[in-house]
Amino acid sequence: MTTLKIATIQFEPTQFDHHGNLQRLESLVREAALAGARLIVTPEMATTGYCWASREEVSPYVEPVPGPTVERFAEVAREYQCYVVIGMPEVDPLDELYYNSAVLIGPDGLIGVHRKSHPYISEPRWAAAGDGHSVFDTPIGRIALLICMDIHFIETARLAGVAGAEVICHLSNWLAERTPAPYWINRAYENGCYLIESNRWGLERGVQFSGGSCVIDPEGNVQAMLDSGDGILLADLDLQLARQTQAERLALRRPEQYKILAMHSYAWNPLAFFGLYGLQSLPPGKASLIAICRPKVDNDVNGNLLALEVLARQAREEGAELLVCPELALTGPGAAKALSLASAPVKALMRLAAQLRLHLVVGFAEQAQEGCYNSALLLGPEGLVGVYRKQHLSSTDRAWARAGDSWACFDLPFGRLGLLIGEDCLVPEAARVLALQGCDLIGCPALLASPSAGSHLGTDVRHPGAIPTGADLYHWHLARVRAGENNLYLAFANGGGGIPSGVFGPDTFAFPRQERLLTDEEGVVVAPVSTANLASDYPTSTVRAKDLVRMRLPQHYRPLLAVNHVAPGGESTR
Repeated sequence: MTTLKIATIQFEPTQFDHHGNLQRLESLVREAALAGARLIVTPEMATTGYCWASREEVSPYVEPVPGPTVERFAEVAREYQCYVVIGMPEVDPLDELYYNSAVLIGPDGLIGVHRKSHPYISEPRWAAAGDGHSVFDTPIGRIALLICMDIHFIETARLAGVAGAEVICHLSNWLAERTPAPYWINRAYENGCYLIESNRWGLERGVQFSGGSCVIDPEGNVQAMLDSGDGILLADLDLQLARQTQAERLALRRPEQYKILAMHSYAWNPLAFFGLYGLQSLPPGKASLIAICRPKVDNDVNGNLLALEVLARQAREEGAELLVCPELALTGPGAAKALSLASAPVKALMRLAAQLRLHLVVGFAEQAQEGCYNSALLLGPEGLVGVYRKQHLSSTDRAWARAGDSWACFDLPFGRLGLLIGEDCLVPEAARVLALQGCDLIGCPALLASPSAGSHLGTDVRHPGAIPTGADLYHWHLARVRAGENNLYLAFANGGGGIPSGVFGPDTFAFPRQERLLTDEEGVVVAPVSTANLASDYPTSTVRAKDLVRMRLPQHYRPLLAVNHVAPGGESTR
């Protein structure tokens, strides 16, 4: 099968009305099936509502799988020869543990179940965490199931991607932001697959849910969406597009470089962990100003050097302690102008950094003894601090550059800085590795033309507080999500068209946003950052506590480290 008609159902269940919820859900599922949908997805906990206070309160509504609700929708699936995903609370008859589950049902009955593995704040009141992730091979395609908070973590959707999922069905009760959520878009784009989002809407126990159910294609485009209200959204998926795109995205991976993904740096107090044996203590941190720039770049190294000097002086005049410049900003693309570390232009930049008392991250084509690299210099008042060599190469890079083979982290007065370049930022494992090494900030020189930022027309959902509801030209920015999912600042200096540069903050759910965008053709923007601890014994600042990194479940992630893993129907993930 290469094309698939699907339906995502947006639905507001009524808490304590299990019978009524099932009746309305079945009616919507039948309507979608009559419209020709072969795969129909319903929201998280659609049969019962979500905001349960205890095991005792939800206990009248939990069911085994298979059980009455599965049989009810299996009859619909048999009648219409379709596949249905139902969100429901499950009880395991063996130990009577409860789970927040998603069940995939086909014409022949139960196919599989996913138990929410990464709980949100409410699940620990009544549910156990699930213990695995699967991709189900069906006659209509390879289907993965994820539930709400699962998708906050790069690893869960990546497990689906490396296992060859063409479609991720994401059931959610998403809240606290305008939807379609940028996290959803990132997961579709970075894994090159479709994401079918079925989200609830409405109020329950004072909680405002966001709606915004949608279909997102492998390029990160929102193909169709519902804002608020009960409804059915139909779309056609091109599974061949997903297979081709996924093979391209996964081919960038360097799984031999990701061993730290299986480790748990934040299981303990990070101040104690990184200071163990007095070897890698985090720098004290402080409030600072950092900057990104976009100069006019061509193949004239001396001209590029002059342009960088002007922008560096401007950044320092505005109080910046760090300036991140775009990929290949010193030399331009290709090996023709490649420079050694001992070259006159590099020495000129060293003198500039020392004169301005400014740390500089500058992309350049590096000429080393063994060949050329797409590299980034880190220079400071103390001279050459270090070099990072890009590890995830584009097809253009591979025509002239070798891939680097190590990560780069540096302890500076304003915090622990990690470096990435361009396509490194498109591969979710790369920023995660640096976060697990304790980075407060990532500097990312880039020269990317895609993915372009995604806009939002605004929502009718009345979100509380400062959560924005209006139109936004830059609603989705891949680098913003990278910063938030890793609880760090990301200074993304892009010299390519289509993607604005920006300094993005460590919490994507903090509004107004903690960021500054550079949307002009050329120039500098300066943004405040703070890496200071707010307590002496345990960090309470976002960048130091890294709550989202702490909540990872790395025991699930070993398949992400398999070298030369071949996804079914795709190419090597190496």
